[in-house]
Amino acid sequence: MDFQFQSDMNSEEAKIRKAFTDKDWQEIRADDTWSIFKIMAEFVEGYEKLSKIGPCVSVFGSARTLPGTKYYDLAEDIAYKIAGEGYGIISGGGPGIMEAANKGAQKAGGKSVGVNIKLPFEQQPNPFIDHDKSITFDYFFVRKTVFIKYSQGFVVLPGGFGTLDELFEALTLIQTRKIAKFPIILAGKEYWQGIYDWICNTMLEQGNINKEDLHLFKIADTADEVVKHINDFYSRYLLKPNF
Repeated sequence: MDFQFQSDMNSEEAKIRKAFTDKDWQEIRADDTWSIFKIMAEFVEGYEKLSKIGPCVSVFGSARTLPGTKYYDLAEDIAYKIAGEGYGIISGGGPGIMEAANKGAQKAGGKSVGVNIKLPFEQQPNPFIDHDKSITFDYFFVRKTVFIKYSQGFVVLPGGFGTLDELFEALTLIQTRKIAKFPIILAGKEYWQGIYDWICNTMLEQGNINKEDLHLFKIADTADEVVKHINDFYSRYLLKPNF
């Protein structure tokens, strides 16, 4: 058996066993208290850095998408055109779609923000993030909060579990009116059609969402369509980016 695989299995087993082990009060107080301080520190850093950047659009998608492929190029084009409208671009800071988004923003002369996450396989910030706008988090939930708090729109390109997590977090918060509505655009009709059909034919048909919830997001195939959806949304409020 591969040594690394066995090591990973042992590590996972140790984590599971630890969850069932009784702790004394000193251990609970030490572990949980320091975790709270770390979480607070991440919120403070994120809020301080991103509160200064002005209106932004977050671009999500897979870290596995390779340069020169269809969706990498689409992400770069979308970010370039959104930045040309005056918005900054926030990405997850890593490779793939995230890299393409930061690359497009930088090429357009716009603000390029990277909100990176520490992972076991060491996701590194991509080279297209502005040097003063790169943040790395330990906690996914802190990172998601920062994404949502400082975004005037979400553009979601093809991705995996993490991308879906970010998408449905935003949809849930808007649906439950915990945050104000902002445009959410799924870019790439071919990729998203299956999940859209499932939402309509399963979730809606079984009464788990309302018909109005289908209006919480749009599906687009080109960068121009994405930009139009964002501009149309904010034109109703006579709002424009202020930088």
